Amino acid sequence: MPNSKAIFDGFYNYKLTLQYNISMNTFLSKRDYIPLYLLLAVVYLSGLWIPLMENDSAQHATMAMRMFLENDFLNIYKGGQDYLDKPHMHFWLAALSFKFFGISQWAYRIPALLFTILGAYSTNRLAKEFYGLQAGHLASLVFLSAQAIILANHDVRTDAVLTGATIFGIWQLVLYVNHNRLANVILGTIGVAIAFSSKGQLGVFVPVICLMSYIAYNKNWKAIWNWKIIIAIITFALAISPVLYSYYVQFDLHPEKIIHGQSNVSGIRFILWDQSFNRLTASGFTQTSPDYFFFFHTLLWAFLPWSVMAYLALYSKIKFFIETKFKYQSGSEALSSIGFLIIMIVISSSKFKLPHYLNSLLPILSVLVAGYIINLLETNKIKTIKILMVIQYVLLSLGSSFVLFIILWSFPLPHIAWLICDLILISILVYIIISKIDSAQKLVLISVYFMVFINFSLNTQFYPRLLQFQAGNNAALLINKQNINPNDVFMLSGDYNSWSLDFYTNRLTPKINVETVSENKMDSKWLFVYEDQMKELSAKNLQWSKKIEIDHYRITRLNLKFLNPNTRDAILKKAYLLQIKKTNIKEE
Repeated sequence: MPNSKAIFDGFYNYKLTLQYNISMNTFLSKRDYIPLYLLLAVVYLSGLWIPLMENDSAQHATMAMRMFLENDFLNIYKGGQDYLDKPHMHFWLAALSFKFFGISQWAYRIPALLFTILGAYSTNRLAKEFYGLQAGHLASLVFLSAQAIILANHDVRTDAVLTGATIFGIWQLVLYVNHNRLANVILGTIGVAIAFSSKGQLGVFVPVICLMSYIAYNKNWKAIWNWKIIIAIITFALAISPVLYSYYVQFDLHPEKIIHGQSNVSGIRFILWDQSFNRLTASGFTQTSPDYFFFFHTLLWAFLPWSVMAYLALYSKIKFFIETKFKYQSGSEALSSIGFLIIMIVISSSKFKLPHYLNSLLPILSVLVAGYIINLLETNKIKTIKILMVIQYVLLSLGSSFVLFIILWSFPLPHIAWLICDLILISILVYIIISKIDSAQKLVLISVYFMVFINFSLNTQFYPRLLQFQAGNNAALLINKQNINPNDVFMLSGDYNSWSLDFYTNRLTPKINVETVSENKMDSKWLFVYEDQMKELSAKNLQWSKKIEIDHYRITRLNLKFLNPNTRDAILKKAYLLQIKKTNIKEE
C-alpha cells in the first residue's frame, strides 16, 4: 500500500501537470492574439500619414520620386549627385508604389509595411517550426511590437525591406535543411537576394551565419553538400543581376565619374566587396562609435519591451549549450542564439555603427524570446514568469509615463478624440492588470498593449506636432496654401538640401547661385533658404517682395531645450520663403 508521502507527491505532480496543460491550452488563444494583431495594425496604419522626417527618410523618398518622375530606374542620384552607398531595391519598390498610388508619404511607406507583414509571417512560421504553434503567434507579436520595427515603418529607410526579406530567406532555408525541398531553397535564396539588393552584404551575412549555426548544431552537413545548392547559387546570381547591371551602367561604364574623390570606381566591386568592409574600417565613412558594446546596449531600447527577456533568453540558451557540451538535443536550435551572438560580435567590431543595423536581427531575437517563454511554461517556471511580469510593469509604466509627460508637456493638449482613444487603451491595460488570467498570458498581453498605447500616442500626438518644426514640409504647405507655383521655387547652390520640400512639392528643387539672383534674372521667383544662407544673401544687399519666416529644427536630434516649451524659442532656427524683387540691388 503506498505511503502518504507517495500519495502526496503523486497528487502534487498531477496538479502541476494539470496546471501546465491548462496553461498551454489557454495561452494565447484566438481571443487574445487577434485583438493584439488588430491593435498593432492600427498603430502601423496611423504611422502611414506622419510627414516624412529628414534626413534619411525624406531623402530616400525623394530619390525614389526622381526615379518615378524621370522614368529612370537604372541610376540612383542624391541631390543630383551619383549615389553609390546603397543598392536599388528599396528605391525601386518605393518608385513602383508611386506608379500605383501617386506620390504621397503613405505610398512611400507601403513597401516597408508589406515587407514587415512578410517578416511577421516568416517569424511566426520559423518559431512554429522550432517550438510549436503557440510560439509562432508569440514570436510574430514580439516582432511587431518591438520599438525599432514600429519606428522603421514611419521613419522608412532600407531596413524594413531588408528585415522582411532576411527572415523570409532564413525561414525558407531552414525548411530546406529540415525537409530537403527544392522549392524552399529557391524561395529562400530569392529572399536573401532581395535582402542583398536592399542593403548589400549584410543581407547575405545574417542568413548565412544563422543557417551555418543551425546546420553545425544539428550536424546536418548533407544540406550543404547537395546539388540543390548549385540551384541556389544560380538563383541568387540571377536574382541580384538587375542590381549588378544597374551599378555597371551607372558606374563601371563611366570611369570618368568622381565618386568620393576617386575616379575609376566600379559599382559592382563596391556592392560585392567594398561596401561592408569600408564600413567595418570606416574607410570613406566618419567613425560613429568606437564602443564595442554599442549594439548590445542599443538593443535595450530597440527591442523594447522584450529586451530584458532577450538577454535572459540568450544567457539561458548559452548556459544550456555549455552544460550539454554543444551536443545536439532534440527540440533545441542554435540559430536564434549562437547565430545571433556571432553576428552581434562581428558587427560590433565595425567602426561605423548605427542603431538601425540591428533591425534585421530582431525577428531572429523574437524567435529566441518566444522559445524562451514557451520553455518557461513547459518547465512550469511560474515564479520566473511572475518576476518577468514585475519587470515589465516597472519598465512599461515608466515608459508610458515618460511618453505621456513629453506629449503633454512639450506641445499643446492633443485633440479630444486622441485623448479618448488613449483613455480606452489605458482602461484595457488596467483591466488586464487586475484580471485573474494566467501569468504567462498576462505577461504577453501587458507587453504588447503597452507598446500599442505608447506608439499610438507617439504616432497620433507627438510626431505630427514635432513635424511642425521641420521647415521643408511646412514650406511646401505654404507654397500650396498661397498658390505659389512650385516651379517658381529655387534653393541656393551649396551643401544645403531640403528633401521634404522636394518631396512635398513633387519636384527636385533647382539650385541657383547668389550672382544669378543679384543679376535680376529671377524676377518674382521664390527662394527657399535656411537661416545660415541668409548671411550670404544679406552681403549682396538683396531686396524681397515677400518674406515668409518658418520655424526650423533638426527634429531627429531632440534635446531637452527643444522639448521644453519655455526654452524652445531660444534654440529654434529659421528658414525663409523669399520672393525675389524685380530691382533687388539697393541704391547706395
